[in-house]
Amino acid sequence: MKITLKDGSFKEYEGSMSVLDITKDISEGLARVATSARVNGEVVDLRHVVDEDCELEILTFDNEEGKGAFWHTTSHIMAQAIKRLYPDTKLAIGPSIENGFYYDVDRETPFVAEDLEKIEKEMKKIVKEALPIERFTKTREDAIAYFKEKDEPYKVELIEDLPEGEEISFYQQGEFVDLCAGPHLMTTKPVKAFKLTSLAGAYWRGSEKNKMLTRIYGISYPKKAQLDEYLTMLEEAKKRDHRKLGKELGLFMMCEEGPGFPFFLPKGMVLKNTLLDYWRELHKKAGYVEVSTPVILSRHLWETSGHWDHYKENMYTTQIDGEDFAIKPMNCPGGMLVYKAEPRSYKDLPLRVGELGLVHRHEKSGQLHGLMRVRCFTQDDAHIFMMPEQIRDEIKGVVALIDEVYQLFGFKYHVELSTRPEDSMGSDEDWELATEGLRGALNDLGLDYVVNEGDGAFYGPKIDFHLTDSIGRTWQCGTIQLDMQLPQRFELEYTGADGEKHRPIMIHRVAFGSIERFIGILIEHFAGAFPTWLAPVQVKVLPISDKHLEYGQKVLETLNAAGIRAEIDTRAEKIGYKIREAQMQKIPYMLVVGAKEEEENLISVRSRFAGDEGQKSLDAFVASVAEEIATRERREVVKEEN
Repeated sequence: MKITLKDGSFKEYEGSMSVLDITKDISEGLARVATSARVNGEVVDLRHVVDEDCELEILTFDNEEGKGAFWHTTSHIMAQAIKRLYPDTKLAIGPSIENGFYYDVDRETPFVAEDLEKIEKEMKKIVKEALPIERFTKTREDAIAYFKEKDEPYKVELIEDLPEGEEISFYQQGEFVDLCAGPHLMTTKPVKAFKLTSLAGAYWRGSEKNKMLTRIYGISYPKKAQLDEYLTMLEEAKKRDHRKLGKELGLFMMCEEGPGFPFFLPKGMVLKNTLLDYWRELHKKAGYVEVSTPVILSRHLWETSGHWDHYKENMYTTQIDGEDFAIKPMNCPGGMLVYKAEPRSYKDLPLRVGELGLVHRHEKSGQLHGLMRVRCFTQDDAHIFMMPEQIRDEIKGVVALIDEVYQLFGFKYHVELSTRPEDSMGSDEDWELATEGLRGALNDLGLDYVVNEGDGAFYGPKIDFHLTDSIGRTWQCGTIQLDMQLPQRFELEYTGADGEKHRPIMIHRVAFGSIERFIGILIEHFAGAFPTWLAPVQVKVLPISDKHLEYGQKVLETLNAAGIRAEIDTRAEKIGYKIREAQMQKIPYMLVVGAKEEEENLISVRSRFAGDEGQKSLDAFVASVAEEIATRERREVVKEEN
């Protein structure tokens, strides 16, 4: 049999072999770090036996799927430790997730934080035992009987939901056996470093009608140094938590009266409006027009778009004059009506239409998280209507726009191209045209990208932008989706140069994504210390005493007249206290004014970037800061604040 490797080389073998043995034949070093493999696109164990020609990729902890096998194995080690320490605990599910793993468990006495250390200690014993991990299968009936005997009701329910005649896979390590599809490591030995990070409540199967279970989260790495680096990042993330900083800086609040519906406070509105002003400036320059579509639209519109059938449980609905209506969860259908409002010609295309639309989605309460996951948000949508031959250039234009946004804030990013899924709509020709349009644009721009085969939307392929923040976390924000289905559903047309009617192709795209979520990301990225152009308060005037209030007010008026957002601290406090308060509020510039400054028409400048910058003329300072704001410069910190 012929084994084609990822680099295009191949190996040939006389008979069937396990992936592990093939890996050892390739490299003993690779075999030591391998966690799983991809055979003909399917992620499998290293114990998987290959008996025919195939494409093979060996996965390590450096691959996302390789991490998944490592973390999934750690979740089983944790479950085994729990069962050893607390035998009456019932196990539910324990998958790997984006950053680590969790296991949902049911115990009469709920777990508390103090229990995690005991579980970790037992996990270390299991790792040290280097237990071989073995896979075996049972019939559906035998599997149900097995878990009934073990008194594991959640496992029984999972199996009962599987089709009749289904073969069920199990993994065993020592005395511990779990229902699992895999893949897993070969033994428990490689899991050298791990930490159980938190506890949370989780409804069984995500339904509020079911019992609340305890979810135990954890993370693991092959080396202790990697774990230490991650835990340091977690500590930094806690300091940067946008919910904490949002409250301290007076940006936004959440209330029980509106769960998942953020309230923006005055300083938060300055921040939000500054972002929106930038958005409008950027899009006007790129040839977009802006529209606003209604928040509530009739049921038949959502039936036409497909949302009523596929998304209704996430939509808020109401009745008006006895007819069904829905609050929009996205802006696209309204954008279709804007396009259809008048006849369109090929000369009108491409038509770039932007909308800062307020959308509402019924998220589950357990999934809400500050500004990152809300029920009401502003989506910076844009829809581009175009002819097929315009696809590549329009995609390049959108990529350039999104790149400009991320560069401004100092985000690095990587790009992923997702192709046609199995449950797609549309012809092969349409999909080929759309996918090659996206691929060609990325190639023309010389952008590196990862291809996610089969991960596109049902209506078209897409490009996703995953940005990396200042402490190394990734966030999926920008996206470009080609859509050939909505133009068909809404019967959009344009008159071509041949005088005939044609169907336009459409791009959905966002740069920020959700404005609210993007603000949350920015708060954490900058730790609340925004660039001067974005800061709600850019300058704080600090009179040394009441004698200098009048001069301080003149300085304030000069700043405001120049369009600089400024405040004055008129409290009868010592100047050191006022400076510390302004520093806590992350204000870029503090202007200290006293007798000497008033006498010489000067100001003493302290900045978040360089500390004490000395005395300057007010006019020179205003000109410098106005230039910094106008150019949206990001000054770097050159000295730590005291």
